[in-house]
Amino acid sequence: MTLKQVLKLGSVIGGIALLGSAAASAESFRVKLPNSAPEAAYDGRIILILTPDGEKEPRYQVSANFDAAQVFGVTVDGLKPGQYADIGTDVLGFPAKDLKEVPAGEYFVQAILHKYDTFNLSNGKTVKLPAARGAGQNWRLEPGNLVSEPRKVSFDPNKRGRINVSLDQVNPEIDEPENTEFIRHIKIRSEMLSEFWGTDVFLRAHVLVPKDFDEHPEAKFPLAIFHGHFPADFGGFRTTPPDPDAECVYSARFDLDCYNHVEQQEAYDFYKQWISEDMPRMLIAEIDHSNPYYDDSYAVNSENIGPYGDAITYELIPAIEKELRGIGEGWSRFLYGGSTGGWEALGVQVKYPDEYNGAFAACPDPIDFRQFMTVNLYEDENAYYREGPFTKIDRPAHRNYLGHISRTMEGENRWELVLGDKTRSGAQWDVWEAVFSPNGEDGYPKRIWDKETGVIDKEVAEYWRQNFDLRYIMERDWKEIGPKLQGKIHIYTGDMDNYYLNNAVYLTEDFLEKANPPYQGEVDYGDRAEHCWNGDHQNPNAVSRLRYNTFYVPKILKRIDAAAPKGADLTSWKYK
Repeated sequence: MTLKQVLKLGSVIGGIALLGSAAASAESFRVKLPNSAPEAAYDGRIILILTPDGEKEPRYQVSANFDAAQVFGVTVDGLKPGQYADIGTDVLGFPAKDLKEVPAGEYFVQAILHKYDTFNLSNGKTVKLPAARGAGQNWRLEPGNLVSEPRKVSFDPNKRGRINVSLDQVNPEIDEPENTEFIRHIKIRSEMLSEFWGTDVFLRAHVLVPKDFDEHPEAKFPLAIFHGHFPADFGGFRTTPPDPDAECVYSARFDLDCYNHVEQQEAYDFYKQWISEDMPRMLIAEIDHSNPYYDDSYAVNSENIGPYGDAITYELIPAIEKELRGIGEGWSRFLYGGSTGGWEALGVQVKYPDEYNGAFAACPDPIDFRQFMTVNLYEDENAYYREGPFTKIDRPAHRNYLGHISRTMEGENRWELVLGDKTRSGAQWDVWEAVFSPNGEDGYPKRIWDKETGVIDKEVAEYWRQNFDLRYIMERDWKEIGPKLQGKIHIYTGDMDNYYLNNAVYLTEDFLEKANPPYQGEVDYGDRAEHCWNGDHQNPNAVSRLRYNTFYVPKILKRIDAAAPKGADLTSWKYK
């Protein structure tokens, strides 16, 4: 059976699951929408989770790792209270592809209905997508999603039967953060994005203001945009010492016990630096630009996500500067971030060269699509495998600093397909597709490669190259934009980045080193450093990742000294 047949069988229309004949001869699951469900009908994705681990809820054990919880997914359209979706064999899963591959045993089971809304786009097309509702497109927590109570069940794929699951809980609303002495919140309705999506769309900023901000109404401040994933509030800043009684939380990523204590100490140390006399007075903003495809927009204009680049640069940033007394000129604005935020920092600087005075891009997502992690989108035929005359091998998607592989390209993409079809998983490969691809005839993004086979669509790849391959765009347009970018490009990555992001940096550096006029920036590498090394040679990632806001400040001050125009305000914001 092909994957396309699996997807067809794994859909639900009017509450009746279209399952293969194999479902009748093996145990299956029935996920029911109770009569008490608050809405008249639901569109969305039902995600069923199985795990032998009862220490925490199954929904918090879902990931793309090969040893993560088992998940299955089906799309529902117009599911009404009292109706149900059946999940049996031939419904696509991850890590196991099929329910009949799940070993017999005792499992904790939980289901979630990730709710979709209908959007009538400005291009005349209609799509169903999960609206951004305050949780940063985290389907586990988005308000209004329906969830079942976890319970223990016995499952055997070799016997007939059905296990019932009821979506009897509703995720609560999430309160918006409140202003404090140091953190101010700005929310605007974007005219550009509201027109694109056919409904009201808001942008938010969480802005760290300097010491004695309200006592110095004469001062106007430089502005740094700290790009990255969805922020519920301004992170990494606390005005009180660490809580000595806080229960220790282990970090598997860094293999550190009590890592939450490290985070609290760093956040408090940042506060003490922020109010010190040596710290320049400035504004630092984290932006909530979550949208129906992902927890942020990549801060550029996109056929599928909308004109977020223009909306942020020409609507939100002027609103921040107006309300919080920003200087409001290109020489006084800066960009930095890591991973997604690293790509955004460089991408925004390249797309808007006059509006910003420097980008500090750490471990950026692929900035040269000849090394889209481990794939050359323009020359390779397949994203999942490297093929020889007699066999093929899986392309890796994640490694540690020793090169040990924990994920493959096929596995990560299948995991996303389980979470959502039509580029609706809310995960990494799908958001790149949503941002970079042209809009398809059905209103959803065109696939960069076939999700079943991994075969790359070269027409879509060429669209990606012309519009979002940052190295290609810089090289193509350097005669025009090069003089505007001199001294503004700074890129940092570990040479053992877990996602192979250093590969694209190597190729970009090759261009920058020979660019004419010279780029006059910086590219630097951390020896054996994993994701997300930011240029700090003195501290491990576990610490340096918590110091972006102070680590790049000296570099920002150098850029101001080098590039501020004659007569610029260099004094009002330097009060003690």
